[in-house]
Amino acid sequence: MANAYLDTRLVDKAIKFAVDAHSNTERRGKGFPYVIHVLEAMEIVATMTSDPELLCAAALHDTVEDTDVSIDTIRAEFGDRVASLVNSESEVPVPGVSEQESWRSRKQAAIDRLASCSRDAKMVALGDKLSNMRAIDRDYHRQGDELWNLFHAPGGKADHEWHYRSLAESLGDLSGTAAYEELMFHIDSVFGTHSK
Repeated sequence: MANAYLDTRLVDKAIKFAVDAHSNTERRGKGFPYVIHVLEAMEIVATMTSDPELLCAAALHDTVEDTDVSIDTIRAEFGDRVASLVNSESEVPVPGVSEQESWRSRKQAAIDRLASCSRDAKMVALGDKLSNMRAIDRDYHRQGDELWNLFHAPGGKADHEWHYRSLAESLGDLSGTAAYEELMFHIDSVFGTHSK
């Protein structure tokens, strides 16, 4: 039996755009194309919504932060809503300060911004963060504490625990979704069960 018709033109365009934007880049320390992460994030968002603009934003969530694509280009290609969702997921660099020195302040700013975002923006963020935590969980159980050397966090594992638990708190509106519960599973798998 053939699949039912679904207008996927906007999502198809976003996937192609993301593939081109992330072309020839590796997911840090993974040995596979970067675009696999954004496609996984999009698949996670699809477990929460079929809204094509949210799926597009998930596919495009790292284009402004990690490539030469500007938010204005995203707006011109995909509209204001998608651009706003991508912008809410884009970390703001601190001029003149190294990634390691600015790590905590950048992450805190992102956590604070996420806490006040719309549910739609939180779904896009959850797609990204769950994809990240899946990878961290797999890699941590294979590599141990050597994994933390791939990142810019000066405090290693402790900084990552603070970061992901704070993100989970900011995403608390999505508690009860399968994606949120999986995020918590991976956080506890890597950092240990946390009691409040």
